[in-house]
Amino acid sequence: MRSSITPSLTLTLALAAAAPAALAADARPADAKAQQDDQVIVPQVERRDLGLPHYPSNDFEFGLYLGGMNVQNFGTSATAGGRLGYHLTEDWFVEATYGQVKISDETFRRILPGGVLNRVYERLQTYDLSVGYNVIQGEAFFGTHTAKLYNAYVTGGIGNTVFDGQRMQTWVYGVGSELFLNDWFGVRVDARNHLYHLDLLGERKLNQSYELTAGVSVLF
Repeated sequence: MRSSITPSLTLTLALAAAAPAALAADARPADAKAQQDDQVIVPQVERRDLGLPHYPSNDFEFGLYLGGMNVQNFGTSATAGGRLGYHLTEDWFVEATYGQVKISDETFRRILPGGVLNRVYERLQTYDLSVGYNVIQGEAFFGTHTAKLYNAYVTGGIGNTVFDGQRMQTWVYGVGSELFLNDWFGVRVDARNHLYHLDLLGERKLNQSYELTAGVSVLF
């Protein structure tokens, strides 16, 4: 009698223990579904392709200038030219310069018949490639509310001078300063010296041509 009752009791107790777990498992999906139904806004985040803005580097600089050049033995004459530069870093830059000036030997013709040049007026042309270094970088203040970027620099390089049918290797060096009115436009002043050997009156001598110019520049 005892052996027949014990298995039935064991089976009953096992079913009773398993019933709460089964009920709980059936209740969980219903609770999750009810919670989702109660949520008013279901977030739907879509990934967008963003285009990064393009800011111009303004590493290139183009400028025009006017001024005067004192050519040894020929006095001072008006000069004009242009520049194209590239800023390697905030401190260093390179630039190519072309300039020209009209030279007259009227003074010599008053003393020497025929003068010293092939014609009364000869054009002197300069082609230079220089390296520059910004010695001072700061701000120039105009009043109490306006400040503009300001650079002071030194330059040095090599080039050619073409004058009276002669093409002469030239060394050039100088100093300058530039004031930026905004991020793409500036005004600058330069003082440079050109050194070359010129054959004048059959004798080759070292000549110096001092140049002082002012101009504008556009950065792009």
